[in-house]
Amino acid sequence: MSEHEPDVHGHCDARFAAVRLAFEENFRDRDELGAAVAVTVDGETVVDLWGGWADAARTRAWERDTVVNVWSTTKGPTALCAHILADRGLVDLDAPVAAYWPEFAAAGKEKVLVRHLLSHRAGLSGLREPHSLEQLYDWELTTARLAATEPWWEPGTVSGYHALTYGHLVGEVVRRVSGLRPGAFLEREVTGPLGIDFTIGLPPGESGRAAELVHPRAVSSSEQAAIFSQLTPAAIAALTNPLAGAAEANTPAWRAAEIPAANGHGTARAVAALYGVFAGRGTYGGRRILSAEATERVREGQGSCRDLVLGAGFEHETEVGLGLWLSGPNGSYGPDPRAFGHDGFGGSCGLADPDAGVSMGYTMNRMGPHIADDPRKMALVDALYRAL
Repeated sequence: MSEHEPDVHGHCDARFAAVRLAFEENFRDRDELGAAVAVTVDGETVVDLWGGWADAARTRAWERDTVVNVWSTTKGPTALCAHILADRGLVDLDAPVAAYWPEFAAAGKEKVLVRHLLSHRAGLSGLREPHSLEQLYDWELTTARLAATEPWWEPGTVSGYHALTYGHLVGEVVRRVSGLRPGAFLEREVTGPLGIDFTIGLPPGESGRAAELVHPRAVSSSEQAAIFSQLTPAAIAALTNPLAGAAEANTPAWRAAEIPAANGHGTARAVAALYGVFAGRGTYGGRRILSAEATERVREGQGSCRDLVLGAGFEHETEVGLGLWLSGPNGSYGPDPRAFGHDGFGGSCGLADPDAGVSMGYTMNRMGPHIADDPRKMALVDALYRAL
């Protein structure tokens, strides 16, 4: 295995040779370290590739069952939990959050709807008071602070990416209704029955097969100052309170916590399967998880805008549905603007295109500087759609 062109393992249908080529080019031309990509078409796996190194020192090969923290790609499975409850009539997406979580009505939030949580429109992109990582790991403390705080903007009017708070907000509604946090609910309802290798947090004893995340290129102090000069207080709260990166995500404490916005661990195969539930209009592996109507609701656009947290990073306005982002004019999830998915900080991605019957999962450990649309991911998406 050479440093820049490691062996690529797995299976790729001949029709999707372009995806394998793009995956190999990521190692050769785009500084990939270790990664995996999987694609399903009509529920059948047509691409399942992996290669490279699972650690920065290049002492562990990336294996078939290597899992890695996928950051915000976790938000898709977390949204799925809420939609399962809504599909069963246990949650009304147009009801006030306080109907399920009474304490949430504090500080002018009595009219915030469940759909506002799913669409990053609740105005709670981050907490106003300092909130450490150790405090983020405390579910009860974090949800209590979210219930007590006031929104940064009028809820429902515009999106502002809830980078870390999303999972606790949606997750607490799941917990109040089902009695289970999202990790346990997802396991009971989806990953357990379907045998999908994905968890929120990393179970004890699994760390030996977890890839080590590697920091993106360091940003100079002048670049950092330029970035922060463009951020609103709501954006600073979303992205830095608390601040988490590769070093933090590699720790036992991060892995042991439940952070349904950001610490899902899985294989690319698992990500493709979870987003395959959406691509299959609610059915995957012969099992119906959601009704077709509920699946369509996931991509119900809530209005395009310059997102208050991420807006400066995109050429066009973006639009979030009820839990996932629409491909839109950016083509983030392929040429169909109504395809949808979610990216994870540094590069990972889950994609669902029900009209084409396609899902994709991409996982990696060398983080790029992008919150979304990493060039490695976009090369794979472009190759996938050329092959269809």
